Amino acid sequence: MTFSMKEPVGIIKFNDHHLWQEVFDWDRFKYDDKMGQAFLDLQPVAAATKLRRALRLTAGETNLRKVNPDADNCLLSDSFVTYANGEVAIDARLRLREVESGELFVTIKWIEPDSANTGKQADH
Repeated sequence: MTFSMKEPVGIIKFNDHHLWQEVFDWDRFKYDDKMGQAFLDLQPVAAATKLRRALRLTAGETNLRKVNPDADNCLLSDSFVTYANGEVAIDARLRLREVESGELFVTIKWIEPDSANTGKQADH
């Protein structure tokens, strides 16, 4: 999914009844079940994108920021916002809430508005 954001950057919620990105299990012989909720604060990704621009990174691979589990996210463990292959991204394992157990693995990439208009990918 792709969406636009403006400053200040907020929190993305998975399985929010107001949004369509709901999390379900997969059952072969019965209906799929809702699997809880998870959320992730996108501010560390936005801040790392600004750092990448300030450092003028154009090649290589760099960890830009460490993100620890806290009250603003559902992280299971420390994650890193990285710059690699021309993209700023975070791979995150999230603990699902409101269920007995469950995890969600997501990759969030930051796309700069000017690169989206030119058809080139830069910072996601």
